Amino acid sequence: MSSVAQHHEHTPTHARPIAARTVGLSKTYGKGDAQVVALDDVSVDFEQGRFTAVMGPSGSGKSTLMHCAAALDRADRGQVFIGEQEITGLKDKALTRLRRDRIGFIFQAFNLVPTLSAKENILLPLAIAGRKPDQAWYDTVISTTGLGDRLRHRPSELSGGQQQRVACARALVSRPEIIFADEPTGNLDSRSGAEVLDFLQRSVEEFGQTIVMVTHDPMAASHTHRAVFLADGQIRDDLADPTADSVLDRMRSLDTRAA
Repeated sequence: MSSVAQHHEHTPTHARPIAARTVGLSKTYGKGDAQVVALDDVSVDFEQGRFTAVMGPSGSGKSTLMHCAAALDRADRGQVFIGEQEITGLKDKALTRLRRDRIGFIFQAFNLVPTLSAKENILLPLAIAGRKPDQAWYDTVISTTGLGDRLRHRPSELSGGQQQRVACARALVSRPEIIFADEPTGNLDSRSGAEVLDFLQRSVEEFGQTIVMVTHDPMAASHTHRAVFLADGQIRDDLADPTADSVLDRMRSLDTRAA
């Protein structure tokens, strides 16, 4: 873990098992004068049953870190683990299976299939995997998301907040080991965003889900157990039990250092 971590809860002697971790992760884009260092030797652990925010200025590397940790992109150097399994060298077919069976995703743009109903969108990953839903768990997810009276509606018939709750339900229904959420409230008004964040928080607190969320929003981060801050491709800070004010202070500090 980064040497900047100042909180005993996140030192290497973890009380909780690790859901995902990166070791010495580096990633560059472009060549020559146009080269951009997105990640520079990033090592970080994400604990099971915790809600973690990954934050930083635009271009800090936070989305690249998430994409590499979630097996959506490959780093140039370093290792990525999901649980105890190193996934760095897996072939495409094995990575596809890993993403399908062990990882959930929530995206800013919802990524729903417009021709399918809400229920069909929620069950799509299970259908692709040839698996039937656990009915009791499915009912719990639907009840928690408040989508019971919207299951037959297509995405175009739903509000933005309802569409994102469908996306959250889709990520949860297969009970993945970890969910990666990339700016999940970025396209939502404040009320809808708060509903989605409350749901994600409940998923962790009540159901033991593990969620890693990339966000630039201090209010969103205040729903999490921990905020990790990146700047210039490196972890610069690690904050336990973040509040909106404490996150703003850390972000201002990063901006000052960058200046």
